Amino acid sequence: MVDPDRVLVPTLGRPREEEALEYALENFPDADVTVLAVVTPLDAPLSEGGVLERHDERTAQTRERAAALVESVDAADRVRIVTAEGRPGTVVPRFATEGGFDHVVVRGRESSWLLRRVLGRGIAATLVDRTPVPVTVLE
Repeated sequence: MVDPDRVLVPTLGRPREEEALEYALENFPDADVTVLAVVTPLDAPLSEGGVLERHDERTAQTRERAAALVESVDAADRVRIVTAEGRPGTVVPRFATEGGFDHVVVRGRESSWLLRRVLGRGIAATLVDRTPVPVTVLE
């Protein structure tokens, strides 16, 4: 496999997402890395805390989390941040395709087989199915 030139790391405000960014920076040292800060729409069935704030507050919080994530890693100067609103399973594959990215690195959610069976597919599995470029899922 040829090393990618452009790597996308989507963030959804979940724990341990810095691992995906660190992985991308370490494993693809010559690639341009973009953090896609996904703002959950108001009509999303689930959110981090169960209650979503107004659009401008959610957007600001998402940008702040992404900036803190980037500041937490070495080589932050190699990373740019972009914000997009939408359901992650739709917005990330579209952004990866339209943005010309070669690879996506995402942090999967750790869950038991029972939780996966009850709650259904996770976002990471959806991204793997819908994204036309290779996706690395860290668990």
